Amino acid sequence: MFSDQIFNYTTLAYFIAMVLYISFIATKNKNVGLGGNIAAWIGFGLNTLAIGWRWYESKSLGYGHAPLSNLYESVVFFAWSILLIYLLMDLKYKQRAVGAFVMPFAVLGMAWAQMMPDHSKSIQPLVPALQSNWLTYHVITCFIGYAGFAIACGASIMYLIKVGKEEKSGGANTPAGGILSMFPSARVLDDINYKAIMIGWPMLTLGIVTGAAWANYAWGTYWSWDPKETWSLIVWFIYAAFLHARFTRGWVGRKAAWLSIIGFGATLFCYLGVNLVLSGLHSYGGG
Repeated sequence: MFSDQIFNYTTLAYFIAMVLYISFIATKNKNVGLGGNIAAWIGFGLNTLAIGWRWYESKSLGYGHAPLSNLYESVVFFAWSILLIYLLMDLKYKQRAVGAFVMPFAVLGMAWAQMMPDHSKSIQPLVPALQSNWLTYHVITCFIGYAGFAIACGASIMYLIKVGKEEKSGGANTPAGGILSMFPSARVLDDINYKAIMIGWPMLTLGIVTGAAWANYAWGTYWSWDPKETWSLIVWFIYAAFLHARFTRGWVGRKAAWLSIIGFGATLFCYLGVNLVLSGLHSYGGG
């Protein structure tokens, strides 16, 4: 299918962007960072085109459903969501070094999707449980939430590296040198972590609500403690705890960074671990 070819070009563009972002940190050359941004925007445009084209192909086959119905389609949509949130935040913060820690998530996702067998990439008619517009609302909100958590995780890793190096160098008043000097300040990284979660958590909340509505439509009950539902709730509580601790106890910095990383680990298990390892009502998402 033509959309598969566009996804291949998307993967290449994301890979080039990742290499340029890493090179930007190593070389401290602003033009290299600009090149990374251009490649990221091109990749995002191609990703958008490929998703739209796959939807058109679905209609041409007589199905017509949005390309959000199996693991392959969800992975490429996850990569698209990561770029959406990252590029929007880059417009605000203009910290291109962050791209070196965010783009690998999109590159790994796209590369994995391209290596999936052909039968996993084929467009199939929807199973009865998926024949609802709630599918579109549920998947879009959940994956934009996941993308926010991915950005927060990348910023948190950078924060811990930078602060750890500064502490070894003599304290927070001793700025890290070398390639770490290209990292945003610890305050900015902590703010990116917080703002990304402030995007992700409300979207995950919407995803859980729309998922409950969809479950009632498909299975006649709003909640059945399916492994996916249970893990979604665990992820929701982790990030709710993050926000609660920040608002009431002033959790910032190292504690917030670690909680963000743990939260994204739980998010990945909720998304991939549950689909691939556990069985339940969401087992169709594993193929």
